[in-house]
Amino acid sequence: MAVYSISDLEKLTGIKAATLRAWEQRYEIITPRRTETNIRYYLDEDLRELLNVALLNKNGMRISKIAKLRADERAARVAEISSISISPDTQPDALTLAVVEMDEFMFSHIVDTNIRQRGFEETMLELIYPFLDKLGVLYFTGSVTPVQEAFISNLIRRKVIAATDALPLLKRRRRPVFCLYLPEGERQELSLLFIQYLLRKRQFSTVYLGGDVAISELSDISSITEIDYFFTIFSNAFVNEPVEQHIEAVLKGSPDCEFLLTGYQASLHDFSGHERVHTLNGLEEMLAFVKEVGNGLVG
Repeated sequence: MAVYSISDLEKLTGIKAATLRAWEQRYEIITPRRTETNIRYYLDEDLRELLNVALLNKNGMRISKIAKLRADERAARVAEISSISISPDTQPDALTLAVVEMDEFMFSHIVDTNIRQRGFEETMLELIYPFLDKLGVLYFTGSVTPVQEAFISNLIRRKVIAATDALPLLKRRRRPVFCLYLPEGERQELSLLFIQYLLRKRQFSTVYLGGDVAISELSDISSITEIDYFFTIFSNAFVNEPVEQHIEAVLKGSPDCEFLLTGYQASLHDFSGHERVHTLNGLEEMLAFVKEVGNGLVG
């Protein structure tokens, strides 16, 4: 069971700590537990209740009215709102609640509505990625279990794969060709899948290998088909081998290819003197690089 401080709740619900204290005193919406030293703390059911309160309040219901509702009535009102529409400023709260309650309908309803209104790419960049950053607070506090994390990751993964499959296939492979993979021990599949979507949408050819790919396998693929760029991610969780050693081994086995890397560990290394290695700091630099490749300015 997760335990939250009032500052944790402020980050997760978007309700200021001073407002939470005022609601506690005036409306008794939730009653905090207290340590032996009289410090407030909250549990999972308090987080769920406040997320419901925040959603209703941000959708126009006065706090005095919300306070008069029973917990089950608040949940029912949230369900009604979720089945119709949720305003943009409350969508992160609703997605957080969907994770906590493992509510596939609410999550898919919000995401699919955004995809219809503004397209998949913008939905990922403007809604899903900021939401995942917020979700990092839940991971940090331990309020998301491995089961909940797997649940929401799989939902997003399905959305990305579906959007990629909906793109028209090129009749023949078009140069340059990007090979996307994750080295052994790296766990950034969602980001890799989204990079594939972005490349395919811009009509670049891709060879997607997924995770746990050995260096020997990369040498094999270069002998089977034409590859111009290898792309991978080195997060802070990648500890199997030094990053420089991995890249040198890949390039040695594929002498005609260039290497694109991103992630936390990529930012810690200087490859500016290596003409076949390009470090990309996030999606914006990745998209800028791809645009230059498309314009014939790189390669």
